[in-house]
Amino acid sequence: MGSFNNSVYSDLTRASSQDVRAAFRRGDYSGHTSGIGLGRLQANVVILPAREAADFERFCRLNTKPCPLVAMSEPGDPFLPTLGQDIDIRHDLASYNIYRDGVFDCSVSDVGSLWKEDSVTFAIGCSYTFERALVDAGIPLRHIENNRAVSMYHTSLPLQSAGPFSGTTVVSMRHIRRDQVDKAIDVSSAYPQAHGAPVHVGDPATIGIQDLSKPDWGDVDTPEEDEVPVFWACGVTPQVTVRSANLPLVITHTPGSMLITDLDEMAEVPFFTNHNNV
Repeated sequence: MGSFNNSVYSDLTRASSQDVRAAFRRGDYSGHTSGIGLGRLQANVVILPAREAADFERFCRLNTKPCPLVAMSEPGDPFLPTLGQDIDIRHDLASYNIYRDGVFDCSVSDVGSLWKEDSVTFAIGCSYTFERALVDAGIPLRHIENNRAVSMYHTSLPLQSAGPFSGTTVVSMRHIRRDQVDKAIDVSSAYPQAHGAPVHVGDPATIGIQDLSKPDWGDVDTPEEDEVPVFWACGVTPQVTVRSANLPLVITHTPGSMLITDLDEMAEVPFFTNHNNV
């Protein structure tokens, strides 16, 4: 997952969303964004050709839990003014993943040279958004305390298909004290634009995860006494679906490295609110 500089990370946890994006543009930091941009909506990103955009939008509308769509660009337009007036998606992520013909190719810090006249950007809400609310509610999050990325896993939870897009849900996992699970559910439920309440609590095998010590993305989180795994739907899900679509070129965020928007974490996002039941 990109380079990680503890000093730069510490500075970014106190920086404004605009200053965070400026640091990403300069290439100062390419690590995870958990704990950065607290109080702001964070978003997963998918960039694909315009000819596939309608199917992918439909896919998101059919699977709002893992794919709460909060913005969509016009073809060839790299800007997302509803999320931040200065956002240029070609440069404003800490790290991007490149997929060619459904296969992961590489991670890069800038995609200006890959941008096309028909490129369409999708921004999908992220569970990092509600982490400050969990901490403020007295629920410790070890990955933030240790400056690490949250654990993410493939599951067997099916998705509804649209066009070439299909697959199973990806989840993020946080170990929560047993007596705080109900509180975590209540807090995260207030953030439907960022995946909302968990999709599963307890035995990971029930949702097709065999070994929590081997996350598909992110870092390992070892449970402490009287903690249980709690699983939230994750916006990395589209990175599974693009593999099944076998498109010549798809650009996404690197898992854990999100777009930091200027929107308040509790903001009602019109794009999501108006269409999330389609």
